[in-house]
Amino acid sequence: MLRRLRLKFVCIVMAIVTVMLCLVFGMVIHFMKANLEEQSIRLLRSISDNPYQQGNPGDISEEVQLPYFTVLLSYRGQLVAKSGGYYDLSDEVTILKITRAALESGAQSGVLEEYNLRFIRSTVSAGQWLVFADMSSERTALRNLTESCVLIGIASMGVFLALSILLARWAVKPVERAWEQQRQFVADASHEMKTPLTVILTNAEMLQNPDTPPEAKNQFAGSILTMSHQMRGLVEGLLDLARVDNGAVKTNSVEVNLSDLVEDEVLPFEPLYFEKGLTLSTAVEKNIRVKGSPTHLRQVLGILLDNAMKYSAPEGEVRVKLIRHGGHCQLSVASPGESISPADLENIFKRFYRVDKARSRDGSYGLGLSIAQSIVTAHRGKIWAQSEGGMNTFFVQLPLNG
Repeated sequence: MLRRLRLKFVCIVMAIVTVMLCLVFGMVIHFMKANLEEQSIRLLRSISDNPYQQGNPGDISEEVQLPYFTVLLSYRGQLVAKSGGYYDLSDEVTILKITRAALESGAQSGVLEEYNLRFIRSTVSAGQWLVFADMSSERTALRNLTESCVLIGIASMGVFLALSILLARWAVKPVERAWEQQRQFVADASHEMKTPLTVILTNAEMLQNPDTPPEAKNQFAGSILTMSHQMRGLVEGLLDLARVDNGAVKTNSVEVNLSDLVEDEVLPFEPLYFEKGLTLSTAVEKNIRVKGSPTHLRQVLGILLDNAMKYSAPEGEVRVKLIRHGGHCQLSVASPGESISPADLENIFKRFYRVDKARSRDGSYGLGLSIAQSIVTAHRGKIWAQSEGGMNTFFVQLPLNG
């Protein structure tokens, strides 16, 4: 699929480039042809307007640069006079043929393709006055220009082809990365669901076995219930990710007093922290307002507080802090505990990534921080983690509203 996408991108770019080059070179050739024709016609008219000034071409016009000759015919069609320093006019038979061809065309001016000449005729007191200009240099110039445009076009197409291939690789990289993430996401989700489903199916089969003792049946039923709760938590996490990706944050976006929201959200966690022997302290600046979804902002703080409670060192103090920071506000949740390695800090927000792989057994699937990151990103903010001095701190930065 990605290969076809790159090929399609290259084809579209090359089609656009081809059309643009054809238009540019076509206009250049068109205007060049028009300019040469105008110069040739100006020459003919300059000579035609001065029918009795013959001899040196320079006497007629300083702009005369094309080979030309003139012919004067009587009203009876006899050759009266001819002149032109660029032609051998001794062959009167050929001159008469050319002249008759111009007269038979019936036009006051035109082109004789057979003789490669442009002409203009006028009536004077002595008869018909015809001026002919050679078109060889004009057509040679156009041919050379066309050949040059073709060569430049071929070279340009080669350059643009190479550039479009490189550009296609660069442009498709985000799609390739998203595709790989999707594949990894499906594989991880399938793996996470496989274990509880296997446990549920195995225990259900044991429950149906008539030889299973009643005490064991209660144990199997409890195991099924536990795995079902874990499955529900996993599915709810996946649904939360899907809702955020589908724009649920923007749909529910309003002005939020983040200071009040943080203080309200911390309260339900205090007894939970107390039961685990942990201390929860807060330092919140007043009246910090942002624009966003209150439900999703509560969810972000809940995820950070829940993680801090799970991973904090025994009898540790978890500190929640909210401050203004320039045109943004910064929320931080710091907890003492085992240091997080730089590699884990880079990957900790990936879906299904867990620093402690054994956490899946207590209902942790590595989706919480990924959900938090998706919500913060949808609020035009950023989230990151630091680990130093025995403290693991998660930061959330959001733009202030007004």
